[in-house]
Amino acid sequence: MEKIFKIGGVFAVLGIMAVVYIWFFVYNKPHRNYEKAEADFTLSAEACYNHYSDGSEESLQYLDKVLQVEGVPSSIESTNSSVIVVFAFNSGMFGDEGIRCTMLPNYHDRTTNLELSENISIKGYCTGYNGTDVILEHCSLITQ
Repeated sequence: MEKIFKIGGVFAVLGIMAVVYIWFFVYNKPHRNYEKAEADFTLSAEACYNHYSDGSEESLQYLDKVLQVEGVPSSIESTNSSVIVVFAFNSGMFGDEGIRCTMLPNYHDRTTNLELSENISIKGYCTGYNGTDVILEHCSLITQ
């Protein structure tokens, strides 16, 4: 009977250690600061879109990376809680196709006041391609 309690005690201690490890290294992990992160790749907005829309193998290297894209935006979509900068390169069945950049909240005012004819640089986290748009999230304007 004592042997069972010893084995149970060992498993209990290992279980507690596993829970503590998961808490500190998974749930308590600090979030990445995308505004201050260095861009992994810098390219034109049109080149980025073409890599994804053509199904190029090169587009796989951009997934889950911080990209800096440069170009002239086509439109700026604004709602109560978000601002999205759109670089459109095609017109599809469901509207413009291109790159959609969801801006960080502290860039909403600066973004809504942009001139659509000026060349801008935006840095953001690439979450992939949904069949029509390349999606960049947590974006910030890069001053030149």
